Amino acid sequence: MQRLILNTFKKVKERNWYRCYWAIDLHGTCIKANYSTDEIPTEMYEHAEQTLRMLSDRSDCCLIMFTCSHEQDIKQYLELFESKDIHFDYVNENPEVPSTELENFDKKFYTNIYLDDKAGFDPSTDWIKVLKGLFEINEEANA
Repeated sequence: MQRLILNTFKKVKERNWYRCYWAIDLHGTCIKANYSTDEIPTEMYEHAEQTLRMLSDRSDCCLIMFTCSHEQDIKQYLELFESKDIHFDYVNENPEVPSTELENFDKKFYTNIYLDDKAGFDPSTDWIKVLKGLFEINEEANA
């Protein structure tokens, strides 16, 4: 995980790209599911809040909430994260990167890093790896 993050930021810098795009799932990735239809779950995995806040504070990162939640729940999730000073730029889209002659982003938006339990992200061990990768990037930038 740390290598992925370091390599991605290196590529962004080398290519003079504006930002690094992070697609981040909610349930089973950031937030522990409660399997209730009465209220949205709000308990976050250890290190998730700190890491997301750190990403959110970086001008070179764009956070995209990647979720299958219903619209009314998405609004509540955005409010929850805002209350924790975590700001998602978009939900289920990335309008900053348009389709080109080589790539069509009409149905699959562009992202550099994808965090989702369905894609192998283990929230109990991987949030700390992401956090360490961000600290390492900060150290390199300050060296």
